[in-house]
Amino acid sequence: MRLVKGHRQLLLLTAAVFALWQTPFVIPLKILIVFFHEVSHAIATVLTGGDVVRLSISADQGGLVLSRGGNRFTTLSAGYLGSLLIGIGLLLAAARSNADRAIMAGCGIVTLVIAGLYVRELFALTFTIGAGVVMLLIARFLGHAANDMVLRVIGLTSVIYVPFDIFSDTIARSELRSDARMLAEEFGGTTIMWGSIWLVISLIVIGWCLRYGLGRSSNIKLR
Repeated sequence: MRLVKGHRQLLLLTAAVFALWQTPFVIPLKILIVFFHEVSHAIATVLTGGDVVRLSISADQGGLVLSRGGNRFTTLSAGYLGSLLIGIGLLLAAARSNADRAIMAGCGIVTLVIAGLYVRELFALTFTIGAGVVMLLIARFLGHAANDMVLRVIGLTSVIYVPFDIFSDTIARSELRSDARMLAEEFGGTTIMWGSIWLVISLIVIGWCLRYGLGRSSNIKLR
């Protein structure tokens, strides 16, 4: 009962996201999570000594990163788990800090920088520039509570979307040419094996976040 009371707003937000999951209202958020996925590939590439040539996302929630060099195992593994960590980071930052407007502005600036450096296709460029500008406008003109809520929605959607996406792309439809399938082709094992490993890791990380990261209460204090 204490758990429900301490996180009632987050539980209601989770219920709302699930209720709207198959509606057009959530599609922009899903595409944003795909962007996080591709950004995670790009970050892993750069951190392991490679170069990112191009990053793209599509209206049907697909995406790709073209790169040179880097550690292939790390870059292939980074997509799902990296986007999950970004989502959890945003969720925890919203729930445990008062820097919501600064975090939102930072997200907008990073999104615009990535768009300028790596995005070339029309839809991807329009979406990333639009998302970055909207984030900056929210940070500039809306208050702390509104920025907090938007960060929670983005973070929570990523937390929900990633395990679902892992299961759908690597286990339920293992014939797809997913990150897990490429990992299996290049390093051994099977698509389902790598997908299952990522799914278990994602659920453990989410469990840790819920158990320890959010604290006793994540409710926004309304004034």
